[in-house]
Amino acid sequence: MIFTKISRSCLAVFIFLCTFLTVNAQTADRSNPSPLKFPTPKGIKNQMFYLQRDPNTNTIIYELNVNANGEVNRAEPMLVYWLRYDDNGEKKDLNYIQRKFAYGIQTKEIGKDQYEIRFVSHKKIPMYLMPSKEDQKFHVYVTVNNKRIELSKIFVRIEGGSFWLPNVKYVELTGINTATNTPVVERIKV
Repeated sequence: MIFTKISRSCLAVFIFLCTFLTVNAQTADRSNPSPLKFPTPKGIKNQMFYLQRDPNTNTIIYELNVNANGEVNRAEPMLVYWLRYDDNGEKKDLNYIQRKFAYGIQTKEIGKDQYEIRFVSHKKIPMYLMPSKEDQKFHVYVTVNNKRIELSKIFVRIEGGSFWLPNVKYVELTGINTATNTPVVERIKV
């Protein structure tokens, strides 16, 4: 059957993204954490951010796509792929369903070294890939709860449900609040 556990997770992310990226997201309490212990991806030179979700520790990496000279590939500025921690950390491409309906992104060049990024599963709220004025390195930025966040991680908490209607409990966005230069975690209760 074409639908697997991964496809179920794709649907969960789709539902998350439809809910997560609302302009009036709300910060919730810190209860109900995932029972899984998630690894932190390491050694990925151009990682912009990563996405983790229940029901397993496999992680989706969003990496800056640069050539040998360090220039961003304007046609495909970000690479998106799995780190399959459940399979010895194997790097693997997203499948068609994951790429087109859940974890994939669409990018649009909006200026020199500036790109608008949107998840394919939710196009209403943009993220922006651009170099920071402070360190001149590329980062991804998103605005949630009137805070501009330099994004490092997204976590989607799924607890039960069914294939078509997974129970997404909350979404957490982790990064740096650019106004205060302090770490921030915004939890959005779904």
